[in-house]
Amino acid sequence: MSGSERREQLIRISRTLFAEKGFDGTSIEEIAATAQVSKPVVYEHFGGKEGLYAVVVDREMQKLLTLITEALSATHSLIKLERAALALLQYVEESSEGFRILVRDSHAASGTGSFASLISEIASQVEDVLADEFSSRGYDPMLAPMYAQMLVGMVALTGQWWLDVRKPPREEVAAHLVNLAWNGLTGLNPNPAITAATREHSATVKPRTSEKELRDLEKAREKELKEAEKVRQRELKEAEKARVRELKERERLLKEAEKAREREEKIRQREARLAERAARLEQVDHPE
Repeated sequence: MSGSERREQLIRISRTLFAEKGFDGTSIEEIAATAQVSKPVVYEHFGGKEGLYAVVVDREMQKLLTLITEALSATHSLIKLERAALALLQYVEESSEGFRILVRDSHAASGTGSFASLISEIASQVEDVLADEFSSRGYDPMLAPMYAQMLVGMVALTGQWWLDVRKPPREEVAAHLVNLAWNGLTGLNPNPAITAATREHSATVKPRTSEKELRDLEKAREKELKEAEKVRQRELKEAEKARVRELKERERLLKEAEKAREREEKIRQREARLAERAARLEQVDHPE
């Protein structure tokens, strides 16, 4: 098994264990034993359990964000809402282990924040959509951030509930979600259904972010970090060279100043000797 294949195996195994037992309930020993490798192999690839967990969480967050972002690319607001709700439920259904990890621990070791921060990130995208809608309808667009949190929070909590019950089907759940969000309690439709446009879209669309694409994104981020580190090291070397040049210039100036003082001292001593000689000659020429 190549290094990259071993890395993917460890990620896949740890994803299942983290989903089942959580971060604190999963040990490096268990991950290594399940993968039939020694603990140093895990440390070699990820530096420890925290590093491995961070990679798993980051992949899941990217996958969910990609689905939501794609859903929000629709033109009509109702379609955007339907597709966003369906995107979350699709992720819950197709990536149950990943969703359990995101909502279960939100462990600081992930380095990517909590599930609440993920929801806030999604809400920030919805916020722009709502702001445009509010402005076009004469509402205060400054209220859009608050409504975005309400809307996304409602969908996210419904997703957490549906993770275990799985009834009714996701399209029906999405229809009821949109029914409440779009019509409000006073205008509820007794038999809601998603629009035909969204139904056709969800039947044909495939998640854009595959495992390979996620690995490519991860590699790209690692490459960016390495490039940034190279730049930092280069800047440090340049700064060190500049400091050395400055020290050398200071030493040169000090040496030149010292030489100037020595020349001045020699001139002073020579002038003193000449003055002393002139005084002796004057005594010889004019004895008392």
